[in-house]
Amino acid sequence: MTAGTPPVLVVQVEDKAAELVRAAEALYVHGEAYEGLSPQGGTALVADGMFVYQVVPRHERVYILQITAW
Repeated sequence: MTAGTPPVLVVQVEDKAAELVRAAEALYVHGEAYEGLSPQGGTALVADGMFVYQVVPRHERVYILQITAW
């Protein structure tokens, strides 16, 4: 997914994604046992672009769906 993406943007996305993971861990402490609907995805802005993500508590993952550079 990151082929052709500027390395500085990849680092920014990784840093912001790590923040999202920490927040998801705090909100969905039961992880795989979570029974509610998955939260709505979102868009995160970083200095050199943006990315679209989806939190899936039962998978204990934050998926990055799209990265856009500007």
